[in-house]
Amino acid sequence: MNDATTPWVDPELIAAGKLLQERGLVAPDRTVAGLAEVRAMTDRIGAFLGEGSVPLKDERDLSLPGPHGQVPCRLYLPDAVERPPLIVYAHGGGFMQGSLNSWDHFLRDLVRQSGVAALSVDYQLSPEVKFPVAFEEMVAITRLAAREGAGFGIDPSRLAVAGDSAGANLALAAALAMRDAGERALKFQLLIYGCFSTDCDSPSWQRFGQGAGLSQAQMRWIWETYLVKPEQKGDWRAAPMVAELKGVAPAHLIVGSLDPLLDDSNNLVAKLKAAGVPCDLTIYEGINHGFIRYGRLIGTARQAIADCAAALKAGLA
Repeated sequence: MNDATTPWVDPELIAAGKLLQERGLVAPDRTVAGLAEVRAMTDRIGAFLGEGSVPLKDERDLSLPGPHGQVPCRLYLPDAVERPPLIVYAHGGGFMQGSLNSWDHFLRDLVRQSGVAALSVDYQLSPEVKFPVAFEEMVAITRLAAREGAGFGIDPSRLAVAGDSAGANLALAAALAMRDAGERALKFQLLIYGCFSTDCDSPSWQRFGQGAGLSQAQMRWIWETYLVKPEQKGDWRAAPMVAELKGVAPAHLIVGSLDPLLDDSNNLVAKLKAAGVPCDLTIYEGINHGFIRYGRLIGTARQAIADCAAALKAGLA
């Protein structure tokens, strides 16, 4: 029985949740668990979701210069594509967890299906390193790709920024910084269930941010952990939705219908359209936050990856 109070949930999402529970792969509450435990479980879940993932013929780890020291990155080149375009990718994890390895399988799928190379950025995490360091590292690596990307074997005139969740926040902020600097190489953004504002009280937060998964309490804690002081909640580098968006690169957004960040995506698209920025948003029914890495278990996630790959291909053609 589906009525207005009980939204439809994808049965494959429920099955995936049960499977992870049976395997003991349940993310601890990051507001109470130790940092090392939270990060280790993120990586264990990532390893399970990535089982059977086949590496591309050309994947390599790079150490690239950033404003706060060297930034570890991983480059994925599509097979048999000469000088492909490139996405500079920031993984999710609330600015405080996530790693290159845990996003491997998803980025391989995206690269294979789009023919677009990916550069995954292992930006520094909070609370050891706070705002705006992750933002500054994402901007620096994007600029470096525009300047020196030919040396990676890619076409540096066709760049995109991309990310999921906290990573989509960093991607949009980097796109704004590129626009402000008059950089023309950035042609596209792929923004996957991003947190684009510091608002944790919107209707979608109140509706979907109460239980397991991404909760209001967790999101408030994430902002407290990431920012140095509360006033930074109004800084566009932390909350890129507050920026003037005119002239930023075109964007493809996706989000699940059960995601507490649903309003962030809807509101950003409305603001982008009002600013004359070409954009579109796909809302996947019955799916919650964090689904993009679940392609092995959930058909909707596989569909979303295919849709993102098609949007990237078109946006960087």
